This record gives sequence, structure tokens and C-alpha cells, in this order.
Amino acid sequence: MKKGSRRVFYILLCSCFPILLGAQNQNVKFKDVTKKVGIDFKYTFGDRHYENILESSGSGITVFDYNNDGLMDLYMMNGTYLEGISQKDGAENKGTANELYKNNGDGSFTEVAELAGVDDKNWSMAAGAIDLDNDGFQDLYLLNYGPNVFYHNNGDGTFTEQTRKLGLVGPEKLNGFTKWSIGVSFWDYNEDGRLDAMVGNFLAFDPEYISTQTPGMMPHPSEYKGQASMLYQQQPNGTFKDVTEEENLFYPDSKCMGLTVYDYDGDGDMDIIQANDHQANFLFKNENGSFKEVGVPSGIAVNSHGQVTGSMHATIGDIDGDGLVDMLVADLKYGAVYRNMGNGLFQDVTESSGVAKSFLGKGSWGTALFDYDNDGDLDIISANGNAEELILQYPVLLENDGKGNFKDVGKSVSPYFATKRSGRGLVIWDYDNDGHLDVMISHVDLMATSTLLHNEGGNGNNWLGVTLKGKNGLASGIGAKITVKTAGKELVRINQWTTGYLSNNEPRTHFGLGKAGMVNQLEVKWPNGELEIYKNIKPNQYLILEQGKGILK
Repeated sequence: MKKGSRRVFYILLCSCFPILLGAQNQNVKFKDVTKKVGIDFKYTFGDRHYENILESSGSGITVFDYNNDGLMDLYMMNGTYLEGISQKDGAENKGTANELYKNNGDGSFTEVAELAGVDDKNWSMAAGAIDLDNDGFQDLYLLNYGPNVFYHNNGDGTFTEQTRKLGLVGPEKLNGFTKWSIGVSFWDYNEDGRLDAMVGNFLAFDPEYISTQTPGMMPHPSEYKGQASMLYQQQPNGTFKDVTEEENLFYPDSKCMGLTVYDYDGDGDMDIIQANDHQANFLFKNENGSFKEVGVPSGIAVNSHGQVTGSMHATIGDIDGDGLVDMLVADLKYGAVYRNMGNGLFQDVTESSGVAKSFLGKGSWGTALFDYDNDGDLDIISANGNAEELILQYPVLLENDGKGNFKDVGKSVSPYFATKRSGRGLVIWDYDNDGHLDVMISHVDLMATSTLLHNEGGNGNNWLGVTLKGKNGLASGIGAKITVKTAGKELVRINQWTTGYLSNNEPRTHFGLGKAGMVNQLEVKWPNGELEIYKNIKPNQYLILEQGKGILK
């Protein structure tokens, strides 16, 4: 290179360098805005002595638009003081309630649980938001340690309790001890046009039991009996009937921590993944409306070392961009990432994907596969903490390279990921409708505050949000497969809200589009097999698609 040419090159390089730096500064950041927006929820496990498995389990979060104003609201489950379980000095926590935060649309929230009639004071674990009667308003099914509660949405901002009328209270006891429900998945399993429900139940907690293995610590989950999860079939009169045994789902000693429902093998019907605590995980394959357990032959029963661990929940998503829906099962060791091979089998890629290294020793509870930077691939976030002792851990945010390989970028994205907490429930939502996915996390540490991480965006990537309404409303779109095609990518998502520990994400399906300026084609394969195709959709908007009627918004 001639001397003059080198000088020109040097000038050009210097002039470009600030631009390069500017591009680097466009990385997405998360900001803790919990106090700013008016969310002051604090979780209680009844006292300040972390010493049994009920206290260590935490509780979940549910996102739904309870008043139909187009803004996502927040329901936070809480524990409470329980006689005979909590320490006496925790009596001040008696009657602590769940909280409902109404989204005001201006970046703030107002707590309205008592006003709305959903300030439940049981020990709550999870809540399923569902429009059971297709009246246009989402109801709330609350899953508790103790009796479950179903709240019907009256459409005026209030709810009415209807649990016994529907037959959804659940048994008082299972396997000799108080029923302990941890979540629910809704779908029409027998395709009769009526929505059914499967309730996950955990274990038979005996408060008097002292461990013979570790007498100075809380007993291990393996030292308790289990409790059967239950499939409720909706009858023509709207009530629910327990059909667990007749559908081959009765496992009386199982210890369910999470239920996820989707068509894993692409045969046109919905299957069930049950993540179990220190037991082999179940995969219930739907065979003409009845079920066969195939966890071992499918490859998801245990981890890559053949071990059963403290599995929490199966989070689903296409992590490697091949169009097949994979699975992340959070657990207390290092997690398990199962790659869908497309033939009914899964391959454990936890180590090769980089997830094992990042999760090792963290104790993973609430997780999500979500596109935090809108670049078109699914990243991983995990709320972490020790189970047997109140030992805090760093949460993690893992960025996907687009091929299913992950690296931890959390500490460069937000100070939250550089702070040790003990996290449990976690949800993904877009509370301010700006197209950038935000995160809400609950914690069981003694600080007990929740955290709302606002996604500040910053990289200019495009996005699309889709709400599906089936022929029988929002609920009948659960399980639909949505495929988005741009000039550069084909993205596949499943319309399923219950995909994290004790928690329910918002009912909109989100696609990061990168720099693509147009969605060339959007396909919806509805749960009943119908296929609808839409073309030439502009990005950066939320759409409502109604089966048979097209785009409503």
C-alpha cells in the first residue's frame, strides 16, 4: 500500500471508529423498574425460618389482560402463615394475600386484588388464566396447597368464586396428606369442543417428618410420597369430571413440578410433558384421546448422565432454527436441553449447547425461552437459587448464536444478573406494548421483593406479536403452531402460555424479526388441523387473528 493510500485508509478508519463504538452501544439492556412502576409485592413463606419444602418451593406469576383494555396485567401468588407448619414468630404473616396489579397504560400499576375479589389468602402456587365460558373475559383458576379456587371474570373488573359449582376444588387429601397443586394446563384433549384441564400435583408433605438422612436440614423430596396429577374432562353441562385413571394418567406416587402441553411428534394431537422432582420425567403421548407414557423411549425421562434430578418445568421452543420444537427442562443440577429429532425422539444436547456449563450449581427454577434482542432466535433466562438451604445464586441470561449454542451475557445486560438472589417464578411479557420483551421474577430470599426488568431495546430490530382466537375464543387457540417466514428466516412458535415453573406468560406469541422489513407469510395450524395463511404483514405491531375470520387488528 502506498504511503498516501495508507493515510486515506487511516482517516477512514478513524472516522468510522465512533460509528463502530456506537453500534456496540446499541446492545439491548434490561433496567430494574419495579419501584418506579409501583409494584411493591413481597413474597412470604409464612415466617423467616427457611426450613421445609413448602417454604422452599416459592410461588408463581400469571400475566393476563383481566379487564380487556389491551394492556397486560399481573397476578402474583403468595404464601402465608400456616398453623403447624410455620414458626410461631411468623404469625404476623397470617392472612397474607395474592396481589393483582392493574396496568394503567402509562408505565404504572395499581394493586386491585381486593377490589377485584381475587385476594386469595390460601397458600397459592400458580394460577391459570383462561376464558372458560368463552364470554370474552379471562377467568382465573388458582392452584393451592389446600383447596383450589376458580374465579369467574364478571366482565366489570370483578371476579366471582365458582369452584365447587364447576367441580374444580380437588380432593382434600392425596396419599394421606393435604393436596398440593402446582399448576394447570388447559386444552381440549378429546376434541369434543369443550375445554379440559390437567392439574399438576406435587407431593404428600408431612410437616412432622424429620429426615433420617439429613436431620439438620429439610427432608429431601425423595423422602416423601407423591401425589397424582389429575385430568379433568369438561362435561356438556360445564362441570368437570376426574378422568385420570380411565385415560391412563394415574400415577399416585408421582411428584409433578410442571405440566407442558404441545404436539411434540407432529401427529395432530396434543401430548403432555410432566416434569417430576427427583423422579423420571413423563411424556404422555396422545393416542386417539387416551395416553401412553413414553418418557424413556423418547429420551426425555432423565438427563444426559442418566440421572433423575429436581426437574421444574418443560419450556418449549425451536432453539436451533430447524422448525422442530425443542425442550428445556430446568432442574436443580444443570438443566436438560432436549433437541427434537423429528421422529418422536429427543437428543440431550445440554453440554454441547453450553447450557450445562452456565447452569451448573445454580439451582434453576423459573426459566423461559424468549427472544430478548428480537434477532429471530430464542435465548434463555433462568431464575436460580438453592433448594435445601437459603443460599443465593446468580440469575443467568444466555444468548443464542442462532444455531442453538448459548453463552452467558447477563452481567453485560443488566446489574440484576450480577446480584445473587433466590428466584422462583418467572414470566415473559411486554407490559408497555413496545415490542421488547420484559421479565418479571419472584424471589423467596428474605428480601423477598419481586423484580420487573424493563427491556430497553436499542438495536433497532423488528418484531411481530400475534394473539390467536380460535372458533371458541382465546382458549381454543392453545397449542396452535405459528410459522412466520421472512426473506431470511423461518420461525416456528407454539401458542402455549404455561411453559415455566408455576408461571404463565402473556397470551400473545412474539416473534423477533431482526432487520426484516416484511413478514412474507404467516401460517397458523390450528389445534383442529385447519391451516390458515396470511401474506405481506408489516412488522412492529400486535395482531389478533381469529380462526375463519382473519386479521382483526
